[in-house]
Amino acid sequence: MFWAQFFSRYAFVQKIITMSSVTRCISKSVKPGWAVCLRSNFFTSGNNYSPKLVLGIETSCDDTGAAVVDDTGNILGEALHSQNEVHLKTGGIIPPVAQQLHRENIERIVKETLCLSGISLDELSAVATTIKPGLALSLGVGLEYSLKLVDKYKKPFIPIHHMEAHALTIRLTNQVEFPFLVLLISGGHCLLVVVQGVSDFLLLGQSVDVAPGNMLDKVARRLSLTKHPECCSMSGGKAIEHLAQQGNRLHYELRAPMQHCPNCNFSFSGLQSSATRIIVQKEKEEGLQEGHLLSCVTDIAAAVQHAVALHIANRTHRAILFCIKSGILSQTNATLVVSGGVASNQYIRRALQIVTDATNFSLLCPPPRLCTDNGVMIAWNGIERIRAGLGVLHSTDGIRYEPKASLGVDISEQVGEIAIKVPKLDMNI
Repeated sequence: MFWAQFFSRYAFVQKIITMSSVTRCISKSVKPGWAVCLRSNFFTSGNNYSPKLVLGIETSCDDTGAAVVDDTGNILGEALHSQNEVHLKTGGIIPPVAQQLHRENIERIVKETLCLSGISLDELSAVATTIKPGLALSLGVGLEYSLKLVDKYKKPFIPIHHMEAHALTIRLTNQVEFPFLVLLISGGHCLLVVVQGVSDFLLLGQSVDVAPGNMLDKVARRLSLTKHPECCSMSGGKAIEHLAQQGNRLHYELRAPMQHCPNCNFSFSGLQSSATRIIVQKEKEEGLQEGHLLSCVTDIAAAVQHAVALHIANRTHRAILFCIKSGILSQTNATLVVSGGVASNQYIRRALQIVTDATNFSLLCPPPRLCTDNGVMIAWNGIERIRAGLGVLHSTDGIRYEPKASLGVDISEQVGEIAIKVPKLDMNI
């Protein structure tokens, strides 16, 4: 009864839903390189079979994704349904709406993926699915659907940690050996981890409040950027990045937060509050009500983006110095991997490039389409887990989704105790 009343209130959303299906399909995307180097005879303890094909299913937030990846790294088929248009219209993600969209599209997306791949469900070696972390209602759809598949076709099930999948995606596209440093920045997450192996992570720092993508989206909504003719179909973060190219960041001063905190944690809520105060003040000066476009949106966007980039670069710089000083990473052939939706922001990438140039690290990012949520990264994580003999289940009893889940061993306090001073760099991006 509750949900019937809820969706009645959002009846207009259903009209949007029918217009918003964005499906991306990629067929026979052969990708040689590091994945080919990973060829081996697959096995799991106590079993005498050789897995070669994994179906990955992703429904952790607002995208329904699926992909089939083989043991040499070939993406045999992929499909994605984006809910972005719906959530732009509603001003943010409404979990029950996201859940409904997943339910309406998951079977179609999986069937399209299998069709493109030329692989039948009987031929699959395993099904890998995101079970943590994410929106509870969204995670539930993917898990429920996957458990029915593995039960019907008697396939092994591989539960996937969403952030682990993001961290390991780079090994699908580049020759990267363990260990390496990863910065994961997205709409829901912001953290720095050392990847020592599959399912072996050291957490150096994370956001103590909101994630950068979430903060940028909220600033964009407060600026009413969906009413800007150049940004009406863009996500908040994309709109900020687009308009910032036309703006002058020097017109507004936004200081990077936590400058006196000697750790690798992040904080973006203060930046959001500062940006909001500037917006309110400018609305008063221009005699505008909230919901109307300011004349200075490009300058505000540029200032906000620069402050976010500086903050991310500074904390990442300290993480690199900590890894070198503690011996966790060698400066020879050391790598910083940047992944997650916000990793597509070219301004932030340039800020990070300045840091890696100064520290002799290599900077690597997956292709933009693999930075955002997708089925490929889930399938690839399944392949990595099969190779490592980790988390391949032949019984799904007791499997539950986990909306909140940490990643690895938290050593952030040790980072703070060392209190490494970060030298100033010329960040004239």
